[in-house]
Amino acid sequence: MDARTTAPGPSGPLLLLDAASMYFRAYHGIPDSVAAPDGTPVNALRGFLDMTARLVADRRPGGLVACWDDDWRPQWRVDAVPSYKAHRVAADGGEDAPRTLGPQVPVIAEALAAVGVPRVGAPGCEADDVIGTLATRAVAAGRAVEVVTGDRDLFQLAGRAGAPSDGAGDGDVLVLYTSRGIRDLELVDGPRLRERYGVADGDRYADLAVLRGDASDGLPGVPGVGEKTAATLLERFGDLDGVRAAVRDRDPSLRPAQLARLAEAADYLDAAPAVVRVLRDADLPEHDDALPAEVADPAAVTALARRYGVASSLRRLLVALGLPTDAVRDEVVGRR
Repeated sequence: MDARTTAPGPSGPLLLLDAASMYFRAYHGIPDSVAAPDGTPVNALRGFLDMTARLVADRRPGGLVACWDDDWRPQWRVDAVPSYKAHRVAADGGEDAPRTLGPQVPVIAEALAAVGVPRVGAPGCEADDVIGTLATRAVAAGRAVEVVTGDRDLFQLAGRAGAPSDGAGDGDVLVLYTSRGIRDLELVDGPRLRERYGVADGDRYADLAVLRGDASDGLPGVPGVGEKTAATLLERFGDLDGVRAAVRDRDPSLRPAQLARLAEAADYLDAAPAVVRVLRDADLPEHDDALPAEVADPAAVTALARRYGVASSLRRLLVALGLPTDAVRDEVVGRR
């Protein structure tokens, strides 16, 4: 039977998925005992599909893109700050990831292609850079954007991506932060940044991230400058450039220890902003972010459902997108 739901409307936001963040979360949230008929773990695959279905059903987007890490640790970022993600490099030079996660990633890509959800990456770019570029383009075109991620780095996009915040337009980019799970998203916009972090906008959040550092990304920050101190400095001097000018001028409002630490971190502060700030103008491949009007490859959907035992998850995604579920027949689901 052709099971459908009402498709998300074209006027809804552009929903940008930080794909790696989502499939890592799915992997760690579902035991790898969840397996295909042949015993192959499919916990990340199933979780990713279910999370995407839930997001589409709840957020009712007008466009959808799975943003991909074509390069999880770009050399140009490493050249700027050599410690960038260095602790996450495996012996073979790739990313240190769970053994049973790696084989599931290309299958997630296959599933997206089969359903018809665009997947966008670019050489030398992380998913963050793809998201930053697509969000900036969308805001320039007057579109609302929602970004799904478990990475605080993308808070720099909250409000108006690529535009200075003057108190107007907050909410053009809404970050859906997954730290508490897909069912309990933290909604981060310009006002939330001011409330939670004490910064004026996304650009100032990026400045705060430079000063504070981020151990998960191998960014040392300025010793002795934590989140609250960074926010105080930015409030006092406006932005990172203002803080650095105050250091050069030996502003008397800076304590001697702060002045010394900021001065000693000059080389880091020269390099880190380009590492922390996501690209807004990456060279991306052509794609159509419109929700699929039909299943791109029904035979591939059927094959994936059978091979990996994820028929119910594929069915949920198709229903959320308002697509027919004939490609996932009842006998595949096991109802007959």
